Order: sequence, then C-alpha cells, then structure tokens
Amino acid sequence: MRIHILGIGGTFMGGLALLARARGYDVTGADRGIYPPMSDQLRASGIAVFDGYDEWPVPAPDMVVIGNALSRGNPAVERVLNSGVAYVSGPEWLAHHVLAGRFVIAVAGTHGKTTVTSLIAWILAEAGLDPGFLIGGVPQGFGVSARLTESPFFVVEADEYDTAFFDKRAKFVHYRPRVAVLNNLEYDHADIYPDLGAIVRQFQHLLRIVPGTGLIVANGADLALADVVAGGVWTPVEYFGRDDGWQAQPLAADGSAFAVRWRGQEVGRVHWSLLGRHNMANALAAIAAARFAGVAPAVAVAALATFPGVKRRLEVRGTVGGITVYDDFAHHPTAIKATLEGLMARVAPARVLAVLEPRSNTMRQGVHRDTLGPSLAAAARVYVYAPSDIGWDVAGALAPLGPRATVYTDHEALLRGIVADARAGDHIVIMSNGGFAGLHGRLLDALGPTS
Repeated sequence: MRIHILGIGGTFMGGLALLARARGYDVTGADRGIYPPMSDQLRASGIAVFDGYDEWPVPAPDMVVIGNALSRGNPAVERVLNSGVAYVSGPEWLAHHVLAGRFVIAVAGTHGKTTVTSLIAWILAEAGLDPGFLIGGVPQGFGVSARLTESPFFVVEADEYDTAFFDKRAKFVHYRPRVAVLNNLEYDHADIYPDLGAIVRQFQHLLRIVPGTGLIVANGADLALADVVAGGVWTPVEYFGRDDGWQAQPLAADGSAFAVRWRGQEVGRVHWSLLGRHNMANALAAIAAARFAGVAPAVAVAALATFPGVKRRLEVRGTVGGITVYDDFAHHPTAIKATLEGLMARVAPARVLAVLEPRSNTMRQGVHRDTLGPSLAAAARVYVYAPSDIGWDVAGALAPLGPRATVYTDHEALLRGIVADARAGDHIVIMSNGGFAGLHGRLLDALGPTS
C-alpha cells in the first residue's frame, strides 16, 4: 500500500510515517519548513518528503493521512477531496493499523507528556518488554520518535488537540488505552478551546473509554484533574503526589535524587540525570504505569538511573568558552518556570539566561501575557523574540522584570544581544516549540568553537 502523509514534519505525523514504514507500506510525505529533529529522522529513514503541498507522488497514493495542521484551501487537501482518494486522520490511522489489539498506555496532560511517555517506554524496554511507542519528541536512548515491535505493549503520547479539519474530537479518544496517565491540566490550545472547561470535557471523554480492568494514573495535586475525575470514572485510579498514592521525597535540591514511596512505604531511590520537581512527578507517573504493565517498582527505579533524556528537553547543544547552551521545548509559563527553576537549583550561583520565542497559538494570542513575566523571574537575563504580527504588548508583559528583560523583533539583533551579554559560566536556555530560525547553532557559532 502507498501512503502519503500531509504534515509529515510534525512530531506526531513524522512518527506515524516511521510506523507505516515498519508495517511495510510505501511512505511519502509533504510539509513546509521542516526542522530538526524530525527533518533528520525522516531523512535518515529514507522517506521521500516534498517541500510544500503542490507536488504529488508518482505513482499516486492509495491512502492519504492528513495532519491536523492542514485545512480547507490547502492545495493538497483540495486535491485529495477532488480526486476521491481515500483519506484518514493520523489518530484514526494509528488506531486501526497499530494500536488495535495491543496493551496501550496513553499519556495525556498539558505538560510532560513527551517526558513521561519516553520514561515509560524506557522502563518497559529495560524490563525486557520491548514496547512499541509513538512520542512527540526523540528519546535519546532510542534515537527515534516511533518504533513498532512484536510486543503487545505500546506507549503513545496522547494529545488533546483536535484530530483533523474533518474530525474535531481530541486525538486521544481514538487510542482506547488500557492505562491512561493524566499528568496535569491547564488552559492551552486557545485556538480551538474557549476555556479550561472545554478541555476538562475532552479528558472526561477519554476516561469514559478506559476499561474497568485498566488503570488511570492521575496527578493528585492537580485541581483541574480532580474535576475530570469527578465527572465520572469506571476504572481504578492511582494518584501520584498524594499521601495515599505515589510520592517522591527529594534527596537532592535539584531533583536529581529522590526516594519513591507507595502508600507511605519506600520502594526505591532514584539517582538520575534529569532535574526539577516536575520531573520527579513525571517519574512517579511512569513508575505507576509500568507497574500495571508488570514491571516491579524496584526494576523501574533502576531503569530511571540509565534514562538519557529527550531531545529538546533541556538538551545541552554545546559549550563554548565556559558558556553552556541548552535547547528546550517549553512554551507555556508553567513549563518555562519549572525548567528555569530546576536548572537554577543545579547550577546556582551561576547565571541562567533565558531566550524565548512565544510561538504557540495560545502564546501568540496573548492568553499567557499575565503569567509570562513571573515564569521567567528565575533568569538573570531574559531575551524574547516578538514578531511584528504577534498582536499584544510583549514588552509590557515583561515590564515587571525591569532591565533584565529585552524584547527583539529581529533575529540578528537578538543574537547580537545574547552574545554581548554572555560570559563564562553562564547557562543559556533557548525555549521554543519551533526551529527558532536555527538560533541554537548560530549562537554556538557566534560564541566560538565548541568544546
């Protein structure tokens, strides 16, 4: 079967392409402006990718998988509809061609989905269960965002964003998980959801399809998730972050070591490369989900010690003249704050310089303007790129930070400003959910030879 994937550069659709290839299908795709790590992954896989949507593969595809970033008016979408070729959304294709009949562990939440999904996959792999997975990032230990195996276990990052222009349900309702992890819940995706209540309803739809013989793993400290569960649950629930469930007792200020407790009893101690209290919570969620899949907590704890991290999650891109440059996917104030505070706990009294591109639809609409400044408060210096069409006063939102914050409308000026301020011992965190015009590499080049 020949499959053509529209929007193949996204982490979900790019991973889907790898799974389709593993199924033996002939796979092509199309997108605009693909950037690493997905561009590298697709190139390495040998999947032909068209730049833009005007070209069409020859011979013609038997089926077209359409990503949720595409809408009516896109030339490829119009060609699909006019030609009558079979088409399907990415989540629906995944459900029928990969997930059917498998033990599915789905990880949902506003923050930490990629990390928790990667952690669960890593634990199951270290336990010898050889899981398949589809992750919205590239776990360092696996080197790919998706893998298909003969194992019954499959771990999927479960996004609440809508499915496609022709299916406005949340992606995750297609996955029919046996285990659903609810990591946290805040308002996001302002382009499709009017308020937090609308997202809560989508999570309640997810809970309705988890079987009674399955498990729900939920953040017990999250009030919005309490509202989700209050809407009805037909499945056993295990909480993390609560006395009657899974808890983490810090053994190091930066979160690099902690004791794991289950209902008050210590079941192991984690010493790992990740940092921050948010990652301690992520670990608890992963341990709980893996336990239901048959992995003892002691085995899971040992696996976490070898977890090498995820690309674009506080990933060190290089060190130049004593200056360390990181790439991080954070694009919501809660994630920005957690990332900066976690790094500060590790490197203080060194300076942390934060560089932000407010690129997400929610951020561009100004939904987080009141919380953006406080989320960056831990940084010694803040540099924000604000395109001319962003539509809200970024400088005004950062005014509480005083002279520590500078807003730029030009990438070159932004680069010069960072280079002028940086000094040996600094840690520079570049935060964006996009390519940021290749700023990471350009900054390292401008600072000098990497070490």
